[in-house]
Amino acid sequence: MEFALLGFFTGLSLILAIGAQNVFVIEQGLKKQHIFLVCFICSISDFILIFLGIFLFHYFTQYFTATVELIFNILLIIFLIHFIYSKLKSLNLIVSFNDRVPEISKLNVFIKTLGFTYLNPHVYSDTVFFLGNFSKSFILKQKILFGAGASIASLLFFFTIGYLSKYLSQYAQSLKVWKTINIFIISFMSLLTIFVIMETIN
Repeated sequence: MEFALLGFFTGLSLILAIGAQNVFVIEQGLKKQHIFLVCFICSISDFILIFLGIFLFHYFTQYFTATVELIFNILLIIFLIHFIYSKLKSLNLIVSFNDRVPEISKLNVFIKTLGFTYLNPHVYSDTVFFLGNFSKSFILKQKILFGAGASIASLLFFFTIGYLSKYLSQYAQSLKVWKTINIFIISFMSLLTIFVIMETIN
């Protein structure tokens, strides 16, 4: 159960960063257009990419030499440090969701959601690389629980911001609220960075 919780909070920490995909989901929620479709595509896509990363690292771990594993750990540490640094820079950022966007059809929403999801390099670094790499030392059952926890976090996040964006948007533009969220993310990711560094040293 602890691996499911670890996956949940790790996935939530990654997905809470405001990006083009999340803003698009919020905009569709504010317009009350095809919200379920958008949230469903985003959630299923994260589920696929999360388990793709986990199983790629699981089945290819046997081919990893100590040097290759060290390189992956160093890349993971660099990624974490960069992620934390970007969150520190955004502590004073106020996000606005007031920009008007034209009404679009269900097909266009479908295509745009796929674009915001699969054409976003951060999606692959967060799901396939980070979550897969982080869980590579877990046994298979732990990996599945970890992936399930991260997938549940993604599903809850997207459907929450999609259906409650009208209420969440007014709070999301509050500097104090986003500072609190970012401080939580920075603290959690810092602990993960220390864990990976200690694992690499040992």
